[in-house]
Amino acid sequence: MSSSALEVPSKTFTRAEVAKHNTEDSVWFVIDTVVYDVSEFLDAHPGGEAVLRQVAGTDATAAFYNLHRHEVLQKYSDLAIGTIEGEKQSIITPQAGDLSTVPYAEPLWLTPQFKSPYFKDSHRKLQKAMRIFTDKYITPEALEKERSGEIVSQELIDRMSKAGVLHMRMGPGKHLHGVNLLDGAVDGKEFDYFHDMICSQEAVRAACRGFQDGNMAGMVIGLTCVLNYGHKNPALKAKVEEECFSGKKKICLAITEAFAGSDVAGLRTTAKKTPDGKHYIVNGTKKWITNGVFSDYFVTGVNTGKGLSVLLIPRGEGVETKPIKTSYSPAAGTAYITFDNVKVPVENLLGEENKGIYVILSNFNHERWTMACATIRYMRLVTEECLKWAHQRIVFKKRLIDQPVIRQKLAKMIALCESHQSWLETITYQMCNMSYSQQAKHMGGPIALLKMSCTRAAHEIADEAVQIWGGRGLTQTGMGRVIENFNRTYKFDSILGGAEEVLGDLGVRQAMKFMPKAVL
Repeated sequence: MSSSALEVPSKTFTRAEVAKHNTEDSVWFVIDTVVYDVSEFLDAHPGGEAVLRQVAGTDATAAFYNLHRHEVLQKYSDLAIGTIEGEKQSIITPQAGDLSTVPYAEPLWLTPQFKSPYFKDSHRKLQKAMRIFTDKYITPEALEKERSGEIVSQELIDRMSKAGVLHMRMGPGKHLHGVNLLDGAVDGKEFDYFHDMICSQEAVRAACRGFQDGNMAGMVIGLTCVLNYGHKNPALKAKVEEECFSGKKKICLAITEAFAGSDVAGLRTTAKKTPDGKHYIVNGTKKWITNGVFSDYFVTGVNTGKGLSVLLIPRGEGVETKPIKTSYSPAAGTAYITFDNVKVPVENLLGEENKGIYVILSNFNHERWTMACATIRYMRLVTEECLKWAHQRIVFKKRLIDQPVIRQKLAKMIALCESHQSWLETITYQMCNMSYSQQAKHMGGPIALLKMSCTRAAHEIADEAVQIWGGRGLTQTGMGRVIENFNRTYKFDSILGGAEEVLGDLGVRQAMKFMPKAVL
């Protein structure tokens, strides 16, 4: 654990000296033994001058933590002028890569007193490396882009490419062999779905749902089709892999249409062969396509007359993308796409013609599984925020945590996090012991049910969290930012990749196939 006290100047003061600085021109106070001089900050304080003057010359520790998180002190550390003589700070400052010490803030396998049969040293090493990478590089940009709505920077994409993060997000496979993954955190040949789960869950901790999708989510759900079904054109497959893994080009999955969301079989975008049989002419539209605004390649579901097919369509003449404004940040690059007589070589077909439904459905497994990984981790992050706030917030002369009704809410949230993480790990273990084709056959139902259940759980957790946080849980800035973001965006996961009702029905229908008649 690398946590430490807040770094402040070495000068010391007595509490009596601090008490004298309660004048019009000089305002000092103490927070956790650190002395702050806010005399020149009064006009700039977001909460107004009066709030600071109310605690001038006093120990403002209780007042501060009833309104703010410790992280705020790091932001304004330049206002610290010293410490109280003979006293030590009691509150630690987390460093990049640290595990949280809050109960249930980490999955049980990361908690020292608990054991797991699934995770090895390579998993723990990767988790540490991925958390440091997220804390240092992903989170700062995510916060900035979530607010501004700008797309992910090429600088971050290049950094993720160099570190092998882009490669790992595609899951296990030959594309990882020989790649330096976070300075050797894990060997690409040993990389399994638990490593994949770790990458998905660690990257979520920035708590910026729009940027989370904007950060190459289209690649996660689109490039997999090329990796698994692009074997008919090895040269094109190699070219697209190199361009996407290097970050030179961006790719997305273009399936959903205005008339066909979860009803994939109802796609209306057409692809008709030219008389010489060398090209498809594609016409139609796609809607709500994640990363479509800035993608260079579109893995596109089309109707080829006798069934569905999947084509890899480069951005070019006849391809037009327009941004769609949704509930989360424009950083996601959500797009409406128009294909107007787009000429696509027949070599760009992924899988078999008129059998693209198998490409689409098998690809959904990894997509839905990664969404479940992310949702469950975000649920835990929200629960951690609520546990912290409940111990910090004073109302009716008691901490929130001292109210039985609040403890009941927290109990429900913890139970939902732990049960779904356990279910996720069970399914992940099955994936580690199945080939891709076996997963396509057996895992569609279980993964669908997991995703359906965890997004229902997210609904419960979002509701309870807002009640615990009150007005702050509805505010996009400040302490309640994580709660507000989750409450506003958790429904994306209940719709994207297949709506809850559709996935629930899929899970039951798959079970029906194996229902023995002998028990009737």
